[in-house]
Amino acid sequence: MTGLRRRMRGVAAVELALVSIPLVLMAVAAIDIARAVFTYNQLTKAVRDGARFLSGFDPTVPAEYPTALAKNRMLYGSTSGSTPIVPGLTVDMISICDRADASACPGETFANVATGSGPIDLVKVTISGYTFTPIFPGISQLGTISFEPVSATMRQVL
Repeated sequence: MTGLRRRMRGVAAVELALVSIPLVLMAVAAIDIARAVFTYNQLTKAVRDGARFLSGFDPTVPAEYPTALAKNRMLYGSTSGSTPIVPGLTVDMISICDRADASACPGETFANVATGSGPIDLVKVTISGYTFTPIFPGISQLGTISFEPVSATMRQVL
């Protein structure tokens, strides 16, 4: 029996070494996938916040329609910030369409949209062209992920 123990002495260390490599790779992949989902969630929240912010303003009065403030809210989480809420997000990725300017949304109507209760005006905010880069691109095998455009459309209350 003692001879068998001597031969089996390093088996546990070898098994640990063999099993730990796939476990570490799976953990790294799970971290990158969780970050991608979190980033998409942040983009969705930013779009909703921008549309909600703009829904209370009249777009026909340029001095009162704070498109730049809405873009800052979406980009930085506040009207005056310096660090984007999502790494890699830029102002160029954000587009706003409403009854005053629908050039970023060709073929769509935002003024006097017919409903069962009468016509309404809409505002649509979109983030497009965002690319997610994982922390460990070689290990997790995710590479870069290009998200589909994220948008929110809300009724303007004015």
